Amino acid sequence: MIVGVLTVELAIYDARSLKDKRRVVVSLKERLRNRFNVSVTEVGYMDTPKRCRLGVAVVSQESRAVHSQLDKIVDVVRRTGGVSLLDYKRELL
Repeated sequence: MIVGVLTVELAIYDARSLKDKRRVVVSLKERLRNRFNVSVTEVGYMDTPKRCRLGVAVVSQESRAVHSQLDKIVDVVRRTGGVSLLDYKRELL
């Protein structure tokens, strides 16, 4: 069993409040969960309206499948309107 962990740093430039941020983040989390069947949660910058750190977990029997899925997730995040991908880090466990 291979576990892939992706940490994504995002900027949410249009958010003026935590409510604005929450709307964008919840939408992105739902999209990732529904499309890739992964676990997603906000893991950083909880009280900062214009920044977000998401943690994504993927489980598979092959590392190639984990890498492929994490690449696709990063691509979706890059194309998401309202957010800018600042940085990401992946780990295989």
